[in-house]
Amino acid sequence: MPSLRPLLTATALVALAGCQTTGLDFDLRNNAADTTAAVIRQSAPRPEPDDRGVISYPNYQVVVARRGDTVADVAARVGLSPEALSRHNGIAQNVALRSGEILALPARVAEPSPATGSPTTGPIRSPEQIDITTIAGDAIERAGPQTTVTPRAGGPKLALGEEPIQHKVERGETAYSIARLYNVSVRSLAEWNGLGPDLGVREGQYLLIPVAASAPPAATNATTAPGAGSPTPTPPSAAKPLPRDSAPAAESAALASPELGEDKSSQARMSFPVKGKIIRGYERKKNDGIDIAAGAGSAVVAADGGTVAAITRDTEQVPILVLRHADNLLTVYANIDAIKVKKGEKVKRGQQVAVVRPGDPAFLHFEVRRGFESIDPMPFLE
Repeated sequence: MPSLRPLLTATALVALAGCQTTGLDFDLRNNAADTTAAVIRQSAPRPEPDDRGVISYPNYQVVVARRGDTVADVAARVGLSPEALSRHNGIAQNVALRSGEILALPARVAEPSPATGSPTTGPIRSPEQIDITTIAGDAIERAGPQTTVTPRAGGPKLALGEEPIQHKVERGETAYSIARLYNVSVRSLAEWNGLGPDLGVREGQYLLIPVAASAPPAATNATTAPGAGSPTPTPPSAAKPLPRDSAPAAESAALASPELGEDKSSQARMSFPVKGKIIRGYERKKNDGIDIAAGAGSAVVAADGGTVAAITRDTEQVPILVLRHADNLLTVYANIDAIKVKKGEKVKRGQQVAVVRPGDPAFLHFEVRRGFESIDPMPFLE
């Protein structure tokens, strides 16, 4: 079953930020008008660093920059080589950092402790990672099998929490596509990493992926709920495509439709952007549009009159086109080549805007969005 990655159009709609009112959240799954943000995982605040700016986890450490810091300033404060810190983060030593910006440490430094301005000692660990003998000391040796053991008075105060995924930014990625990849709010991603107002990220930069504030509520018919203290998941590789959905063949056959002609859409709100069979239908949160099989090089036309709002590329440099229409509607055309329009250009319904990109099979991915919320395209096409 052919499909595009769920994050395919994230980079496309990011480009719309420059022509929208400021203050909106351009995360594709978080419509600014919808305060429920039902599909975005709620994130906990970032842990507080010690006086050096260090946040420590079992598998890595990061440092939080202060206003006016350079890479060299941060390196001096934590006792590392400026060259090593610069090289590890892909940023020059004399670059001014933003307040709250995160740098990954290439080597471990002294653990946070009261001596470094931290109320706790050692890295932030989940309860499952803490050796009870470290906490209880010799008390555990005196405890029977049914005895509750409590930490020894005066013992170390340990920091408990979940270790975040550490994501290294690859070429072509944006804050928006990364936030969507991990199902977190782009605002939380920015707050955790001290991103600037433009939410820009650089290739080779390390980002902390915000951890969930709490486990999501279980559905009423769910038989199990996520367990507390689950291990940190392995991050997906940004350098490889996400796995294709493995829908059964029967589903594909059910979604297939006769070849679509112009007559069917002549009275519809929109016309079909390409002639072909629908090989994958709309499914909220899994496929934000429809996939229409068409031969490579087939003409892709504007589904309705409007303006070219964005021309961009996904993380594999495949072109994406976004058109803006009346009633706050957007149409998205992906898996295309040879775009024939320019940003800001007005287009007419049925005007050719691109061609279908070669593939096995070749197809067009088409979306309709109201604002930044995806909606089923079929009511507009029938």
